[in-house]
This record gives sequence, C-alpha cells and structure tokens, in this order.
Amino acid sequence: MNKFTLLSWLVTILIPLALIGLGLRLLLTTAFLQVEYNMPYFPRDEYGFTKEDRLKWAPYALKYLVNTAEISYLGDLTFDDGAPLYNERELSHMEDVKGVTKGALNVWYAILVILLALGIWSRLGGWEQEYRHGLMRGGWLMVGLAIVIGLIVVIGIVVNPNVFWDFFTAFHKLFFVGDSWLFLYSDTLIRLFPIRFWQDAFLLAAVIALGGGVALGVGMRGK
Repeated sequence: MNKFTLLSWLVTILIPLALIGLGLRLLLTTAFLQVEYNMPYFPRDEYGFTKEDRLKWAPYALKYLVNTAEISYLGDLTFDDGAPLYNERELSHMEDVKGVTKGALNVWYAILVILLALGIWSRLGGWEQEYRHGLMRGGWLMVGLAIVIGLIVVIGIVVNPNVFWDFFTAFHKLFFVGDSWLFLYSDTLIRLFPIRFWQDAFLLAAVIALGGGVALGVGMRGK
C-alpha cells in the first residue's frame, strides 16, 4: 500500500468529521431557533416561557458558545424582577459546553484545512483519483452513520423515549464529568432547550450530514 492510498483513506476518515462539523455549525445559528420554536409540536413551557420569551433568551446561549465573552455574558442576564436568568450550576455547565464547542469547531476548521491541502496536493502530485475515491468512500461512510443516528432519534420520538435518552446520556458522559449536565425542569436551560429540542437538533444534523454524504458518494462515483 503506497502513501497515496493511505492518504486516500485518511480523506475517507476525515469526511464524516467534516460533515458532522458542518451540521454543528449550522445548528449554532438563530435561524435554527426560529424554525424549531415555531414547530407546532414543540412543547410548551409549563413554567411560563412563551415562544417570544424563548426567542428572546435562547440566542444569548447560542451566541455565548461561539463568541469570546466570559460567562458574565450569561450571568448578568436577569428576569424582569431582577432574578438571575441562570443559576450557578447552569452557568458552570455552559462554561463547559463552550469549551467543548470551541474545541469541536477548532478541530472542524483544522479538518477543512487538511482536506483542502490534500486536495491541492493531489492535483499537483498526480494522485487526484485516489483523493476523489477517498471523498466518495467518506461520503458513503457518512451516509451509514447518519442513518444510524437518524434511526436512534426517530425511534426515540415515535417508539421508545428511552432509546434517545440512553444515546443522549452516553453523548454527555463522553464530554462532561459526572451529572453536571442534569438540571431541574424548572431551570432555564431545560425550559429553553427541552429534550425535543435536542432530538430535532440531532435529527437535523444527521439530515445535513446525510445530504453531504450522498452528494460526495454520488458526485465522486466514476471519477
């Protein structure tokens, strides 16, 4: 196996990570919030948040994850009566989430640079066909992964909620220590981002990645 074949397989491995990163970045936008909160099935907040309240407060959380602000960006937010929007446990968790999000986005940016560099090298170095084959294999690999994630979410919504909850729990245990991500239903983070929000987020990310995978798998076929 020559070095260009190995590089081709490196491309295959990087493509799913690149497409998952794309899905993550698209979800970290207020456009997703607008769509999600306007879905007719989205659960109402039993503690009083209206759709307008959610659209007012949720963007602060998303923007905090991608900006350079300190936790005071969220810690200084208050309700009309002067009570803090987030408690200390929520703020601590959001600091952790920001660290994970920033790290994931930095990895994504690095992967994009590597794929671009490999693409240029393949054109100049005469191994473009191997590079394209790597793109194709990576696309189909992403299709398989996206289908698995999509099925987990759909089964969790339609058949058995525990299926998605187990997946959601495993996801959090991978990135966070202990039970720092568990909150009361009355806490602001749960009121803004209930479990249905995360089900839709994972499903949409899978759809985005699936579309990218199919595009690469079909587009690079026969190249």
